[in-house]
Amino acid sequence: MILFQLTANTGPAECCLAVRHALNALVKEGNKSGVKVEVLEEQAGPAQDTYSSILLGLLSREDNVAARELAERWTGTLQWICDSPYRPGHKRKNWFIGGALHDPPAPLPDSEIRYETMHASGPGGQHVNKTASAVRTTHVATGVSVRVQSQRSQLANRQLAARLLAGKLETLAESRADTAKAQRRLQHMQTERGNARRTFVGKSFIEAQRG
Repeated sequence: MILFQLTANTGPAECCLAVRHALNALVKEGNKSGVKVEVLEEQAGPAQDTYSSILLGLLSREDNVAARELAERWTGTLQWICDSPYRPGHKRKNWFIGGALHDPPAPLPDSEIRYETMHASGPGGQHVNKTASAVRTTHVATGVSVRVQSQRSQLANRQLAARLLAGKLETLAESRADTAKAQRRLQHMQTERGNARRTFVGKSFIEAQRG
């Protein structure tokens, strides 16, 4: 599985809406490439059905080659050119978000993790609330925890939760050390405007063709 993040950075509600549009477009592109896209973590934006940040798992056959290629096509600054749907008459029409591919962190020893199982909640069809497939992992020393229910089996959720916990601890450590290598922190706070990797136009979020 390839970890990929879309983020509005510190942008306004329009950027958070752009993240939702980008997610939908990425999923469609993934379907054409045979890549399954799963939402692993999300931070809601200020408006309904928008995201300030969303972490995705991209999965494909052949050692995830197609998944990595998909992530790389979306990595960098993404530009959305559109009138604000929230502020009529607003002069700004250019909204920027970021896409970042994250290599998996080193796994934590099981001795440092406390595992808890529970019933899944929310949408998910027949499997929700019938089996204790959801898993929460907690780092014993710090109390940092991650809850995962996106996978069908408890084992798969356990493995993914441990991986995401390691990534979360790595990011926290980098942030506390105030290092320039804090990849997710930098990606969330900075987007290079004016040098977009891909550009989309209008309310339908159609990709602009490069001349």
